[in-house]
Amino acid sequence: MSSLSLAVRDSTTMLRRNLLHARRYPSLTLNLLLTPIMLLLLFVYIFGDAMGAGLGEGAGRDAYIAYVVPGVLLMTIGSTLVGTAVSVATDMNEGIIARFRTMAIHRGSVLFGHVAGSVLQAILAVVLVGAVGVAIGFRSTDAGFVEWVAAFGLLALFALAFTWIAVGMGLGSPNAEAASNSATPLILLPLISSAFVPIGSMPGWFQPIAEYQPFTPAIETLRGLLLGTEIGNSGWIAVAWCLALTALGYRWSKSQFDRDPK
Repeated sequence: MSSLSLAVRDSTTMLRRNLLHARRYPSLTLNLLLTPIMLLLLFVYIFGDAMGAGLGEGAGRDAYIAYVVPGVLLMTIGSTLVGTAVSVATDMNEGIIARFRTMAIHRGSVLFGHVAGSVLQAILAVVLVGAVGVAIGFRSTDAGFVEWVAAFGLLALFALAFTWIAVGMGLGSPNAEAASNSATPLILLPLISSAFVPIGSMPGWFQPIAEYQPFTPAIETLRGLLLGTEIGNSGWIAVAWCLALTALGYRWSKSQFDRDPK
């Protein structure tokens, strides 16, 4: 069997293991999903009229639903990453990865199984939160087939990039609690982006921070694809962020995983 066939076979096995583990212990994923869903319902039904008024004259809750849902979809990916970091840290501390090191399997399949499983879970979570958004009134009348495919590709690429970062956090954490704490900023980062309010409404000194962090260009690109708003250079910036974070996360995770255990 060639090395490529061995890598694919073992990575598929590890993917199946992680999906089975997530199915047997769904409480962590469900708890993390509550954060974006509750924020979506809170901002739409409690602050919707007031926040919508800030989008322009005559705008209200309906306009704010269209504005906030793309941001919450990206925030959903950030929420699921805590579970990824905790899962990797748990495997490291329970000794199962040490056992995998002694087995005749492709070395990288352990990481690829975690990454593939986490990306699939993130996409399923986005679909669930998107369904909640549709249920409360979100509509994407300007998006055609190409725009939907591009939006899905952006979400998948974004999930892949940050999943590698979360895997690195899990590998570098001494226990599951530390992994959860280290990944928490990935949930909070969308709060200082354009997810809930326009960049122009923020203090002038803070606008560059919010504008050029990874979530804002991805959110603006997703809004452009689904709602027909101007994308500008946000698409290229979002893709550049995703590729850079994927490369960084992969190298960081691989260097920690290849390190000899103490």
